[in-house]
Amino acid sequence: MTNLTQAARFATALYGQRAFTHYLAYVRHEPMAQLATRKGREDPYAIYRQMRQYGPLYRTARGNWSTVSHRVCNTVLRDRRLGVEQDEYLDLSMLGMNPPDHTRLRRLAQPAFSPKTLPTFRARIERTVADLLDRAESPGGSFDLVSAFAAPLPISVITELLGIPDADNREFAEHGATVGSALDGIQSLGQAARFQASQAALHTLFENLFALRRREPADDLISHLIAAEGDQIQPSELEPMVFLLLIAGFETTVNLIGNSTLALLNNPDQWEALRADPENLAPKAVEEALRYDPPVQGTSRLALQDLELEGQHIHQGQRIFTMLAAAGRDPEIYPHPDTFDIARESPADHLAFSSGIHYCIGQPLARMEATIALQTLAERMPKLRITGPVRRRNTTTIRGLRQLVVSAD
Repeated sequence: MTNLTQAARFATALYGQRAFTHYLAYVRHEPMAQLATRKGREDPYAIYRQMRQYGPLYRTARGNWSTVSHRVCNTVLRDRRLGVEQDEYLDLSMLGMNPPDHTRLRRLAQPAFSPKTLPTFRARIERTVADLLDRAESPGGSFDLVSAFAAPLPISVITELLGIPDADNREFAEHGATVGSALDGIQSLGQAARFQASQAALHTLFENLFALRRREPADDLISHLIAAEGDQIQPSELEPMVFLLLIAGFETTVNLIGNSTLALLNNPDQWEALRADPENLAPKAVEEALRYDPPVQGTSRLALQDLELEGQHIHQGQRIFTMLAAAGRDPEIYPHPDTFDIARESPADHLAFSSGIHYCIGQPLARMEATIALQTLAERMPKLRITGPVRRRNTTTIRGLRQLVVSAD
């Protein structure tokens, strides 16, 4: 089969899928399909409220299941009768694995994100935050909080942890955005080309870096993984593992910092509260932002066997979509769920970092970075305000900002 024929078949299938999604969204008004439209990307929470009327677990138009219930989401994520599978286009290492492979690889990476290890990064994070704000701050001037602050901070931290020298913040941010958009599925030939280009660039980077670390081991996570090759991790598993840790290590945090800052500035009383007590309220502001507008809107689980759940018969091979962001606004759990309140005393943990065995391995680092970022913003830029465009990313699974123009004066 020629490349031209393959491309034609790919395009036909791709645009056929898009047409069917549009039919479901605009003709049948199917909520899961509506989430993939511009309206859904701008305000998914209105659609989640609509989905609640169907009950805790409902059948989607494509024959799968979906839930917006905090209780059911948590149950699904912890149920060992449900599992995960690798994405069609993207090998996400242990994120797409079930035990025992998931357990083996997670155990290998876990020490790098342990409570004992992370404090060593605090000084680096504080120094990076200060340097970025020094460069961004200019009298009477505006700056894009995403490109000048929210993106380069976690990229700097995760590349140092992994041991990637001379990291280009802008290049890695572009790779992260490209990969993040692919989590919704490839939507166009242009996106497919960008995705392949990012994969190729990262593959070359990793190959060269692995060769270097095999010759010259260092005190970094990549050297640690290479030292375990052949025993705890197979050579074919090394690149997908590093790929996941790199992209997940900054992509979620970029959007967490952006979403948190936007929520604070859109709620001046909450920004004033943070300004008054940044050290104590910054951690609470991060947790409330994770509940209120999390970077990852949802995930799915695959039925590994037939099972009963919430009075419904789930067949082996069917998927259950757990809408993590909707769980954070569940009125059965959170009073006044659509109100952003950094003093909130939550009766239950949010699910922004998932739950069960796939609970985010990097969440302690993401929390630390976001907390230091918000605390320092409140201390150094108490007059911070939005002065220009606020543009969201054109993605559904990942929710974040492309641009947030602010001024500190």
